[in-house]
Amino acid sequence: MSFQIGGAILDFVVLSILKNKDEYGYIITQEVREILDISETTMYPALKRLEKSGLLTTYDMPYQGRNRRYYKITEQGTAALKDYINEWKSFELNINKLLEGNNI
Repeated sequence: MSFQIGGAILDFVVLSILKNKDEYGYIITQEVREILDISETTMYPALKRLEKSGLLTTYDMPYQGRNRRYYKITEQGTAALKDYINEWKSFELNINKLLEGNNI
């Protein structure tokens, strides 16, 4: 059995990856795939959605005669990441209580 991954978890993972450095789509996809079972076709719409939401910005850099599109977390994205972290900690605490047999 595997858990269904919602958009919020994917956003959380992408923002976490980009918190320390800008990266291009292929690398982001590979890093996300180490954590979540997603297809490559899922990643680019997610990146576009995060950009449209103002959580990411993009810029192009030349590489071997072509341009690579790099993604960078914005201030708004950093604030959203902090919110995700707080929500995750609360979720984790409640799940651990449930698994330990304690009331939530």
